[in-house]
Amino acid sequence: MHVEAIITNLDTARYKIFRWRVMSTTLQMLSISCLMACITGIMAQIRIPLPWTPVPITGQTFAVMLSGVMLGGFWGSISQLFYITGGIAGIPWFSGFNAGIKYLLGPTGGYIAGFILASAFVGMITDGNIRARKLRLLLPLMLLANFVLIYGPGVLHLAVWNKLVTGRWESMTNLIFAGVLPFIPGDIIKILVSAIVATTLAPKRSIGTEWNLNERH
Repeated sequence: MHVEAIITNLDTARYKIFRWRVMSTTLQMLSISCLMACITGIMAQIRIPLPWTPVPITGQTFAVMLSGVMLGGFWGSISQLFYITGGIAGIPWFSGFNAGIKYLLGPTGGYIAGFILASAFVGMITDGNIRARKLRLLLPLMLLANFVLIYGPGVLHLAVWNKLVTGRWESMTNLIFAGVLPFIPGDIIKILVSAIVATTLAPKRSIGTEWNLNERH
C-alpha cells in the first residue's frame, strides 16, 4: 500500500472516531469521561517523591492534557471533575493510592483542582481551531495550560497549606523552588508525549460543520 493511501486511511479513521464522539449521547460521553478519569488515576500512581518538597512528581499531567483534546473542553473537564469527586468519595486513585477530602486539602490539592481548568482550556481551543491540533501549536498550548492553569492554583494552595501547617507565609522564591522548578523537566516530557499522542489521534480537517458539542443529540 502506498504511503499516501496509508495516510488517507489513518485520517479517515481519526475522522470517524471524532465524529462518533461528537454525535455520542450524554450517557455515552459520561461513560467515556469516567474512563478518562480512570486513566488519570492510573497515571497518578506513577509517583516519584522528592526529599525537599511535599509535592511528588506524578504522571497525571499526561492524562489531563489528553482528556482535553480527546473529549473536548466540556467533557474533558467533566472527566477531571469525576477524577476529583471519585477520589473524595473514596476511590483510591489519587497519587500513592490515596483517597478522601483530606488528600485534596493537602499540599497537592491546588494542582489537582487545576486539572479541570487545564483540560477545559486545551479542549476548547483544539475543538474550535483545526491548526491547534498540530504539534507545533498543541505543544505550547499544553505547556501554557500546565504552567498557568495547574501550577497557578497549585502554588497558591501550597502557600495556604504551608501557612496552616507552619504558621507562617513562605516566600515566593521558596514556593517556586518547592512547587514549580523540580517538576519542569518531567512535565515537559509528559506534555510532549501527550501532545504527540493527541496529534496522532486528532483529525486535521473539519468534521462536517466542525465538531461542536452542540451537535450531539
